[in-house]
Amino acid sequence: MRLSFTGETRDVEEGLAILCPLLDVEVAEGGLSVEVARTEGDRVEVSRRGGALTIRYREKVRFFRALGLLVERLREGGGDFEVIEDPWFDTIGPMVDVSQGNAVPTVETVKRLLRRMALMGLDMLMLYAEDSYEVPGQPYFGYMRGRYSADEMREIDKYASVLGTELIPCIQTLSHLREVLKWDAFADVRDDDATLLVGHEPTYELVEQLIRAASSPVSTRRIHIGMDEAWHLGLGRYLERNGYRPKFEIMTEHLGRVLEITRRLGLKPMMWGDMFFRALSPTGGYHDVEVPEGLAASVPKDVHLVYWDYYHTNEQHYVERIRAHERLGGAKPVFAGGIWNWRAWALNYGLTFATTNAALSACKREGVREVIATLWGDDGTECDLEAAMLGLQLFAEHCYDPCPDEVRVARRFRTCTGADYDDYVAIARLDETPGVPEGNYRYLNPSRYLLWQNVLMGLFDRNIRGIGFDEYYREHGARMGQAAGRNGEYAPVFELYERLCTVLAIKSELGLRLTDAYRRRDREALRGLAERDLPEAARRVRELRDVHRRRWHAIYKPFGWEVLDGRYGLVLGGLDTAIWRVREYLEGRVERLEELEAERLPFQGQEGLVNCYYAGRMQSASRLVWYNG
Repeated sequence: MRLSFTGETRDVEEGLAILCPLLDVEVAEGGLSVEVARTEGDRVEVSRRGGALTIRYREKVRFFRALGLLVERLREGGGDFEVIEDPWFDTIGPMVDVSQGNAVPTVETVKRLLRRMALMGLDMLMLYAEDSYEVPGQPYFGYMRGRYSADEMREIDKYASVLGTELIPCIQTLSHLREVLKWDAFADVRDDDATLLVGHEPTYELVEQLIRAASSPVSTRRIHIGMDEAWHLGLGRYLERNGYRPKFEIMTEHLGRVLEITRRLGLKPMMWGDMFFRALSPTGGYHDVEVPEGLAASVPKDVHLVYWDYYHTNEQHYVERIRAHERLGGAKPVFAGGIWNWRAWALNYGLTFATTNAALSACKREGVREVIATLWGDDGTECDLEAAMLGLQLFAEHCYDPCPDEVRVARRFRTCTGADYDDYVAIARLDETPGVPEGNYRYLNPSRYLLWQNVLMGLFDRNIRGIGFDEYYREHGARMGQAAGRNGEYAPVFELYERLCTVLAIKSELGLRLTDAYRRRDREALRGLAERDLPEAARRVRELRDVHRRRWHAIYKPFGWEVLDGRYGLVLGGLDTAIWRVREYLEGRVERLEELEAERLPFQGQEGLVNCYYAGRMQSASRLVWYNG
């Protein structure tokens, strides 16, 4: 398709050159003429009347969304049309975790994400960095963790600006700093293994360094200062130095000191809102606590609270918690929902759709104007970053439609990414196996522990017996292989999942087969497992590792892969040991295989399929790493 643009195009010309190739559009004289004009209101207008094509917009990113809408309608054919969209949110976009899961996307990966975001109409990006950014004078901050340099952040910020996207620093200034505070270079500011020592002057010298380092390479004056989940606030060295004080007092005192820094630097901060609520809860809860009016008055009003919640599917719940945050912060909160990519290999689209639809409907009812779509990496980032693209499209369509349905989301997803809606939804079925309720609202993750568990130990074997995983994953692997052939630049996502299914089609029930054959004293079955099935499983695991390794190094910096190297090493070592142990038994060098005689208990006392968050708990009942602060 050839298009030519006239009118007010100066500030979008560079972006047009970047995005038109993604839409298979050539900008050339003699193409269909598109008149471009500005509007007073913040809306998207696209029309064809009597052959005349028009785009009207105010914000730059709205133009790029309009471009996609125009191309979409032209490809559908037909006569005249008019599309008018009034955005429900002023700011909306993803927050990508680049610290907790050890995965730091390369600059080019971030740029690729920004391009697709622009076509969707998403105008904000946060890179959640606990330690993954360069801090002058602090060589151990982000050491060997793939931190972004200031020049890399400037490059990303400049590219984002071309596409109408605001790059907002998202850091931590109180807790969630385990990977920083483990270094003795920071011993003086350590309260506990994750939290800074409040009220200690060197702490605020460091906090200022962090805020300066995060904010100086970017053009926005907004910054997210974190401050969530300080579970043991005031109970470490702080308690020894100051005695007991209520958490709410400590929190507001520390926030006051941090805000002195942001005011001096001319920044506009936001922060996670949970700690104020947790400080008043006897159980540390967040979603069922009210802050008394007298205490709420002590919370500074020049920090914007962020209400995060990606667990509930009831719209009224979100309405009530939005109002609670507004009463506390004195303004509508920023809302942070979730695209469920964490602590699983497969993105949970059932829960993503259910929670997002409920939450963003509530945000519209309550007049919330800023929305974040969080993408957490927790415990290794096994879920491919680009498996989340459909989740981004869902958030985008909620911005421009009061109640987007699946047909709309699917059509827009095809235009903005070239990918297939049904194929992306099918990713979730790696964990929506037999035995998992539809939608997987309990975030069960069998594909993860079926891969990582040791075949001789079988920590989950009691839970999976009788389900029939091998056949299920054979069929789903074929589905993922077909999807790889029709999803363009996202083919590697499906190739990775196809390989995972290939492994699970033999390994899922291998521990059960070993145990059963041993207890029957079926020597021929054991010999077949040792000579054929266990080596074949190891071969498939090596192939998965090779595909996964290439994919990781294609989209992330190399740092962090060593964690997954260790997990694969444990699986392969376990399979090798299983072969050796069975042979030792068959050849009479050992009389018993105690591992296979041990009773299989339900994981954590729960029957049926379960959720397990930590890979280390899947691979051994013993401690894998000694860590004591």
